[in-house]
Amino acid sequence: MSDQIERIGEGAGRRHYKGPRFQPLRRAVDIPVWGDLGIRLGLAIFLIAIVVMIHWWDRGGLVDNLDGEVSFTDVIYFTMISITTTGFGDIAPITDRARLVEAVIVTPIRFAVFFIFVGTAYNFIIKRSWESFRMARIQEQLSDHIVVLGYGVSGSEAVAELIERGTDPAQIVVVDPSEERLAEAEAQGCNVMTADATRDGTLRAVRIEKAQNVLVSAGRDDTSILIVLTVRALAPNVPISMVVRADDNEHIARQAGANNVINPVRFTGLLLAGSAKGAHIAEYLADLASVSGRVQLVEREVTDEECGCAINELPTGGRGLRVYRNGRALGFWEDECQNLQKGDIIVEIVPTPSGEERGDGHNGRHE
Repeated sequence: MSDQIERIGEGAGRRHYKGPRFQPLRRAVDIPVWGDLGIRLGLAIFLIAIVVMIHWWDRGGLVDNLDGEVSFTDVIYFTMISITTTGFGDIAPITDRARLVEAVIVTPIRFAVFFIFVGTAYNFIIKRSWESFRMARIQEQLSDHIVVLGYGVSGSEAVAELIERGTDPAQIVVVDPSEERLAEAEAQGCNVMTADATRDGTLRAVRIEKAQNVLVSAGRDDTSILIVLTVRALAPNVPISMVVRADDNEHIARQAGANNVINPVRFTGLLLAGSAKGAHIAEYLADLASVSGRVQLVEREVTDEECGCAINELPTGGRGLRVYRNGRALGFWEDECQNLQKGDIIVEIVPTPSGEERGDGHNGRHE
């Protein structure tokens, strides 16, 4: 796994979604590993230093059974055997005040230092080893999953819509360099990785070659195109959908290897233009794009039972709009669509559970 990968995990959902629940594997570290270790060791040394000063200040209440004199070296020695609860008995508190100091001050500090070292050992040895094992197991099980590279506005909306459509969050891997952006995806139950999606090591870690689809939305067109080039080099046959902001970059994105290029600015312009020509056009287009509306667009392959049928005779109850055959796009009014063939790809409008039984287009009538 590359050095850029901070973590890969599954988040615990705090909201309700249609997809299955998914248990977490998360370790959020806000500071570097060595910084965390330094803080722990520094705190332990600071507490030990306090005990040394207390023992030196109250050295009159201690007795050295060897020579009867308590030096500064003896104080350090007594502090360490006290902190570690070794207790050889060669130096011991003899006055009531010294014993009270040991009971009230030194003992709580002793427990604090003990828990610091135990916590450090757990966090840096046991926990990290266990997490590495679990992360490896997650990676081994990744197959036919959806990889979302970039979790900005477009990426987060895409993940939310995928889950709303019934995609198992465990089958979604979100990669972004920002821990803060990934918090929501992790809360939804997705696998998350804090990493640079332009690096080969990152994409290999999420098993990009076994992905079902890759969605790219890095926020910048140049970064997104670089990511597409990297993905296409590692996974020549995986479908890639990409978001671009500038019209000039659409052709470049397709040359880089993107199968679908989406321009949200252009789509917004289409909605605005549609609203100028009709009050309900923009609403219906938004309805088609989301599973939460009354109808939705679906792309699928023709089934064996549908071969030979016309596009307006689909058993799903949907309205067939277009057929893709041998790289050609055929409209529902064209003669070729009256005889569906094996291998055809259909784009149809189907009703959602919240819509009417046969969808808006039938106006409630049954055929």
